[in-house]
Amino acid sequence: MPSIKRILVANRGEIAVRVIRACKEWGIRSIAVFSEVDRKALHVQLADEAFPLGGNSPQESYLNLDKILRIATDAQADAVHPGYGFLSENPVFAERLEELGIIFVGPTGASIRKMGDKTEARKLATHLGIPTVSGTLDPISDVSTGTESAERIGFPVLLKAAAGGGGKGMRIVKCREEFHTAFGTAKSEAFSAFGDDRIYIEKYIDAPRHIEIQILADTFNNILYLGERECSIQRRHQKIIEESPSVIVDDRFRKELGEAAVALAREAQYVNAGTMEFLVDSTGAYYFLEMNTRLQVEHPVTEAVTGIDLVKEQIRVASGERLVIRQNEIVVRGHAIECRICAEDPANNFFPSTGLLTRYQVPEGKVRVDNGFREGDQLSVYYDSLLAKVIVWGTDRSEAIGSMKRALSEFTVQGVKTTIPFCRFALEHESFIDGNFSTDFVERHFDSTRLTCGDDEEKIAAAVAGALLWTSEHQSQGNSEVIGPRREGRWKGLRFEGHR
Repeated sequence: MPSIKRILVANRGEIAVRVIRACKEWGIRSIAVFSEVDRKALHVQLADEAFPLGGNSPQESYLNLDKILRIATDAQADAVHPGYGFLSENPVFAERLEELGIIFVGPTGASIRKMGDKTEARKLATHLGIPTVSGTLDPISDVSTGTESAERIGFPVLLKAAAGGGGKGMRIVKCREEFHTAFGTAKSEAFSAFGDDRIYIEKYIDAPRHIEIQILADTFNNILYLGERECSIQRRHQKIIEESPSVIVDDRFRKELGEAAVALAREAQYVNAGTMEFLVDSTGAYYFLEMNTRLQVEHPVTEAVTGIDLVKEQIRVASGERLVIRQNEIVVRGHAIECRICAEDPANNFFPSTGLLTRYQVPEGKVRVDNGFREGDQLSVYYDSLLAKVIVWGTDRSEAIGSMKRALSEFTVQGVKTTIPFCRFALEHESFIDGNFSTDFVERHFDSTRLTCGDDEEKIAAAVAGALLWTSEHQSQGNSEVIGPRREGRWKGLRFEGHR
């Protein structure tokens, strides 16, 4: 059992709930933080203690490093789990916690600087001879320099946030005339999401597959890869359906990608959970894209096929313990699929949808739902649109698809639009069923006119939402405080080991 006894969860929504539940199962006391709009949120209700951050915007709350450090100190937290997004890939946060004698459940600040910073990670991959997508190795300082670099690389290009992932701060630029506007928008979005507006440029590869490798490393130089995840079904460069294993990855390719991922992690002296992301083009060639130095949204599919609880392993490693499994003991069994249920309107270019959850009923049976909300919750404009994740497992991919379709048919949400209709559309599409798809699935195949409308039901739900919102606002007055105690490079010659 880990030596950590008190963990502050520096996040919100379903990932905060996920970490809090793992803490409870191990008898670790959980400490939540919350913004004003999250005062009655599920993660606040489930935690053993909860402390207000104040404000509503990310900068006022979950990105406010000084506030969170102060609460962690006052609450006598042994450790802080950052979840994903917000401060999870901020090296200063990890370093400040270390100075305070508080454990960061993640990599060191130095490793985040090497691998969490996308430009530094690309430099390291290039140094090891691992193929990368062509682009700038340093952030772009201004529009003029960026335009020149983009022309040298060749349009179309991608503008990407150096300090984060998840599609935030990413823009496709097809020609010189679009660069100025896209550059400003990408910088603004990157700063809003990560508190860091640095942008770099990458060559845009048309219709690749997005494959990622989950790694896990301890302080004893043991580094494991836990198979791959297929993350090619995306909208706005953000994943929405993920699965493991990928239909295009055989045992040989899995080993090659896994060993490349381990080589990168070893060179960076990486510790804890992380993910190496690759693009695979139509010829089968692969390119290192970036590393996410944190837990991924889609980590449950890896848990489903390997039987390894990644959050508990994160805590175990952060406590200074050895990994208890060897590389040759990791076996991928069956097939898992995850669908992200987001408050977005698929018929309106996945535009975020806000409002009151007048009805919210999650599926039951042979299904896992990582959920951050409940019926009656109000969805704000301030944060990511993710409501929940539905994860299913089957003995093979066909069975997993059938289980997911059944689960989504039982997931009922009223008051806001969601991505459930799109997920059902994708699961029933011939290209998805055949495994013949890429990151341009939405642009190539999605037909919003085939989504079910449900107009009468939505009108009723909207009327109920208005009444419930009025009641909620009036009842909440005076009750506001919740505080409680495949190319070869030099990496090919490196050693790959489980335990030493």
